[in-house]
Amino acid sequence: MSNRRTARENALQSLYYADSLKELDIDDVLDYAQDYRKELADCYPFCEDLVKGTLSHLPQIDKMVSTYAKNWTVARMSAVDRSILRMATYEMVFSPEKTPVPAIIDEAIELAKKYSTENSSKFINGLLDQLKKERK
Repeated sequence: MSNRRTARENALQSLYYADSLKELDIDDVLDYAQDYRKELADCYPFCEDLVKGTLSHLPQIDKMVSTYAKNWTVARMSAVDRSILRMATYEMVFSPEKTPVPAIIDEAIELAKKYSTENSSKFINGLLDQLKKERK
């Protein structure tokens, strides 16, 4: 597994943790993400950017996600799907990394297959594909 994939997995776990908090505290979530620093080595800054960037742009990201989620609200989505979508949307729209969009979508689908339900990967693929088309 690549370090960037591991960074995305750890960012997902941190964002899932953030989603469970009663009150969002970015510093607390970053402290949680710090637990992965040794495992990620040189990719930790990428993980940290995904976490910090996603949480910093959360209202805008949730608005975008809800625009493309037909018959779903962000609050109704599973916490895992919501976290994957938020992170991928951040990376597609706001990230300075400039990872190719197809790679971001592929990584989001793989995370959904590994951590969520059987239908989640299709749902996430469809939503992110719509976002990709609108961003062109």
